[in-house]
Amino acid sequence: MANHLFDALMAAGAAADKPFLRLEDGASVTYGGLVALSGQIANALVQLGVRPGDRVAVQVEKTPEALITYLGCVRAGAVFLPLNTAYTPAEVDYFLADAEPVLCLCDPAAEAALRPSATRIGARLETLDAAGQGSFRSLLDAQSPAFVDVARGPDDLAAILYTSGTTGRSKGAMLTHDNLASNARTLVAAWRFTADDVLLHALPIFHTHGLFVATNTLLMAGGSMLFLPKFDLAALLALLPQATTLMGVPTFYSRLLSAPDFTRAAAAHMRLFISGSAPLSAEVHREFRARTGHAILERYGMTETNMNTSNPHDGDRRAGTVGLPLPGVSLRIADPDTGRELPQGEIGIIEVKGPNVFSGYWRMPEKTAQEFRADGFFITGDMGQVSADGYVSIVGRAKDLVISGGFNIYPAEVEGLIDELPGVAESAVIGVPHADLGEAVVAVVAPKPGAVLDEAALRAALDGRLARFKQPRRVIILPALPRNTMGKIQKAALRETYRDLLA
Repeated sequence: MANHLFDALMAAGAAADKPFLRLEDGASVTYGGLVALSGQIANALVQLGVRPGDRVAVQVEKTPEALITYLGCVRAGAVFLPLNTAYTPAEVDYFLADAEPVLCLCDPAAEAALRPSATRIGARLETLDAAGQGSFRSLLDAQSPAFVDVARGPDDLAAILYTSGTTGRSKGAMLTHDNLASNARTLVAAWRFTADDVLLHALPIFHTHGLFVATNTLLMAGGSMLFLPKFDLAALLALLPQATTLMGVPTFYSRLLSAPDFTRAAAAHMRLFISGSAPLSAEVHREFRARTGHAILERYGMTETNMNTSNPHDGDRRAGTVGLPLPGVSLRIADPDTGRELPQGEIGIIEVKGPNVFSGYWRMPEKTAQEFRADGFFITGDMGQVSADGYVSIVGRAKDLVISGGFNIYPAEVEGLIDELPGVAESAVIGVPHADLGEAVVAVVAPKPGAVLDEAALRAALDGRLARFKQPRRVIILPALPRNTMGKIQKAALRETYRDLLA
């Protein structure tokens, strides 16, 4: 039995001297270098006592070494556990206690703070810094690049990714070799990736978007990657002429639109712009198309499932929708309480089934059972509806639904109207406690650069465009909306901040 995932990712057979990663300073890592370095990493893991099925936790800055550590783990049969670099030592302590990795890689600056957590679970702690140096680098430099890949099958675990924990403590989503390989294969075909593609990569690599969607898809196609340590508008614009494709979160695209030198000519050579991880506003979609002639391809996925739907590569990329179910993915809209499938056009909970869907939550069999229907469909927690011709629209998370006076209010509907108002950059609609109605609508709005917004004027502009019960009781104007590292607006934080606003 071969190594299911690594063999699938390397199936394009790129020449050893072809660049895999091209760095800002002009250096590169070739496909031959990828195989050699991942072999050294795999040998180092084995020397450190990592056995097939063991977890390897990684909280380090984005570097070629960090990315290729993922591939070294796959080759060694280990389970890769990437952690957000923004997590505090106290938060990391929870993940280490829960996952019980045998090895933790961290930044040297965090070594002292994480040492007690690693010691408590008997894990080895090694370091890797933003320059790709540290104790782990010294260890792998002493290793041979030759490594016989550990045999792993389709159902063996390749990674555990922890959810963001917005609905309670974080849960570890268990992703198998075939979850990742099958989804990458689907995306290569759906988005027409080839060995000629050059992907501009400015995403973090502790998240499914930058790690699996971008890296796995590009690798499987045998293409090259322009590797930025983080999103930097000037660096992105400087490298854009060398790229064919960009994967980003909506913030990338709104920032590009803010740059005067991002013109139709600057984007003319590009093949594809892809957006995900957070909702792309219809306004940004329209403005981007008007500016560049490119329609951003928006898709929909999550930690537990990789990608579920996508607007088409060839066909109508509709603003405000996440497109059609990907080949092999079954999607339905169900009543959240009963699980009964709802008629086309009705709003309900999105449920999905397919080879991309994870195998369950780490050490949480009861939670896993709760999140799957008896027929194997996964309950995503996202509310949506499907048009007559199959396009999926997401109206919000189930937990973001506002129930006011017994009426259901879907934030996306209200946000869509607010975002169209002059001077509005973006908005977030939340429900806050109300003595009479249970909950009432509050909108939190950020202005476009240079715009001055007025609460009374914004509320007046919605009058007559929304039913009275959907209209915001208050509009809060902030310089910017709070977001997590993947660009998702932190509605839970807003609800907490304004929970007493209407008391």
